[in-house]
Amino acid sequence: MSETTSRVRGSGRRLIPARLGPRDVFRVGLSGLRARPTRVVLSALGIAIGIATMVAVIGISSSSKEQLLRQIDELGTNMLTAGPGRTFLGEDAKLPENAVEMVKRIGPVGNAGATGTIDATIRRTNLIPKEVTGGLAVQAASTDLLKTLDGTLRTGTWLNAGTERYPGVVLGSEAAKRLGITHVGEQAWLGNRWFTVIGILNSLPLAPEIDRSALVGWEAARRYLGFDGHPTTIYERSTNASVEAVAAVLPRTINPENPNEVDVSRPSDALEARAAAAGAFTNLLLGLGAVALLVGGVGVANTMVISVLERRREIGLRRSLGATRGQVRTQFLAESLLLSALGGVVGVLLGAVTTVAFATYRDWPPVIPAWALAGAVVATLAIGTIAGLYPAMRAARLSPTVALTTA
Repeated sequence: MSETTSRVRGSGRRLIPARLGPRDVFRVGLSGLRARPTRVVLSALGIAIGIATMVAVIGISSSSKEQLLRQIDELGTNMLTAGPGRTFLGEDAKLPENAVEMVKRIGPVGNAGATGTIDATIRRTNLIPKEVTGGLAVQAASTDLLKTLDGTLRTGTWLNAGTERYPGVVLGSEAAKRLGITHVGEQAWLGNRWFTVIGILNSLPLAPEIDRSALVGWEAARRYLGFDGHPTTIYERSTNASVEAVAAVLPRTINPENPNEVDVSRPSDALEARAAAAGAFTNLLLGLGAVALLVGGVGVANTMVISVLERRREIGLRRSLGATRGQVRTQFLAESLLLSALGGVVGVLLGAVTTVAFATYRDWPPVIPAWALAGAVVATLAIGTIAGLYPAMRAARLSPTVALTTA
């Protein structure tokens, strides 16, 4: 391709440099990369690793957050819990024995259940020392608890009017796992006697304390384990529109004389907090990805500087044929941008594949925000521009005569 064109102005002829269109710039830049494929691949790899890390981190974090939000929507945000607070003297308060019945009288409340902490331990056999609790709690449970929690049984049956009076126990999912119990009918040493396992629960994300508990009937807890009948946690579900209103009246309803001794919370807030807290760790991993991207940019800059040194004769020949400094600068800047773009495309693909694979493995919905892809493109172009700016300016400053005579 000729570097110059001629135009006739008046009676004289004047050489005017030909302009490089976008297509010409692309072809010239691509030809420079094709001449050194191995070096190009290795340089683009650094950019690809940085971009892939950033896209994968954002994608996996977004997928995890989406899973949590979907879980919250599925479980509902209309459940509240109430527990004993502290008295005016700083002592542990107690909820009234009839607290559950009082809560059920609140108009918008649909279901209410309770648990009560028992001073007892559960062990696989009576040969295990009493101090070895495995982190498991023993609690009395009302018959309405499972319905209130919207929980399900993995196997067996829940406590009912017929079983709550006898030494039967329902295990939370984690409790059953730690005890090594998988079937109903097996026995566990609870307090100072054997209890028969009548049911095993599935996991309850909104009530993880139940997962680590052994639940016995209210009457059986009184008869066999010395339970005092005071609930320690009350669970209630109401309509979504009335959650705030119910939360406001719960303390006065449960304990009219001392409403300040009742603590009310919403379990779904914990899941929302987990979704929000995921960003802290994500920022750390993004920082590592940015470092990898910076290292890749340094590699691109180094590749372009070496390319300028090796191609001084080519630069001198082009300048002697009429190429301007701007055209030489554009050529090397285009090569740097194409090199970075190659790494960016590969990085985006790797990051997307990693996100989808990990999300599928964890049974999460794969989510890659559009802003993450747009950010990857912008970061790639920025790295390519910055990395190629100095080599391009250095190539443009080369004198044609000096470049042609340099060995």
